Amino acid sequence: MPRQRPVTIRDVAALAGVSVGTASKALNGRGSLRADTVDRVRQAAARLDFRPSQAARDLHAGRTYTVGMITTDTIGRFSIPLLIGAEDTLGGGQISVLLCDARDDPIREQHHLKVLLGRRVDGIIVTGRRAGTRPPIGGPAGVPVVYAFLASADPADCSIVPDEAGGARQAVDHLLTVGRRRFVHITGPEHHHSARVRADATTARLTEAGIDLVTAPMYGEWSEAWGRQAAGILLARGLQFDAVIGGNDQIARGAGDALREAGRHVPAEVALTGFDNWDVMALASRPTLTSVEMDLEGLGRAAAGLLLEAIDGVARPGVHTHPAKLVIRDSTVAS
Repeated sequence: MPRQRPVTIRDVAALAGVSVGTASKALNGRGSLRADTVDRVRQAAARLDFRPSQAARDLHAGRTYTVGMITTDTIGRFSIPLLIGAEDTLGGGQISVLLCDARDDPIREQHHLKVLLGRRVDGIIVTGRRAGTRPPIGGPAGVPVVYAFLASADPADCSIVPDEAGGARQAVDHLLTVGRRRFVHITGPEHHHSARVRADATTARLTEAGIDLVTAPMYGEWSEAWGRQAAGILLARGLQFDAVIGGNDQIARGAGDALREAGRHVPAEVALTGFDNWDVMALASRPTLTSVEMDLEGLGRAAAGLLLEAIDGVARPGVHTHPAKLVIRDSTVAS
């Protein structure tokens, strides 16, 4: 049986009744064509099961339809949701994402950068396991870079970060709304960007409401063990408090365990909030944990959108913020 020849753009153009140039523009989203013409061409391509070769697409558009993502988040706690969100946006344009793990190693990071540039990626997203700022990754000016979750130290770069301060304020507002007035804040290492931002925003919002923390923010580790220890210290000191704001979900869950073991009922006696809305922690807590959601998938979609704009020649320098939202569960409002 003779081998069937592959369908070409000429076949699509003939079936749609248009020129080859018009068919190409319709399939690549270029030029100013009437909507019915575009629909006719795309329907013809679908009927013929036309699949343009990657080489032809690259030659026509000067692009490889690939984007690199470089991360330092080895376990994927933050980068995987961000990757999923980015692929949601990029997949619509048939763009693939190449994920590279730098493992907090500058030499490995530069190796990945060279490999991605060698593959002529259309752009790069840089992310990591910690919020805050980092030095620019470098690379040629012709390849757009967007920093996501963390920000570049260069204000001329494009960065998008979660609104951690806004999320902390939402947690305070919610606790005020449910009648809490005696607050404590247990959080991570004081040198850590997220710990400082969340603590400062919590303190500032309470000050605006005419309330002081019962004691200064308690800095420690991002762990359940520290949450249990800190709550134990507060109870041993005999401090009176009716709300615990955890710097992250692990701390909040540990504090909740200590409160329960001490006979303090959550939320009737003490309301409890976390941060990150990590379902492994928030949903497994007893009671389930009210927590601030940074919407990492949405952050990834937004980062990919900024990168697509940059690829199209519309750069958006500066630091952009992505809104956080509070997810209310039983630790603050009993069901």
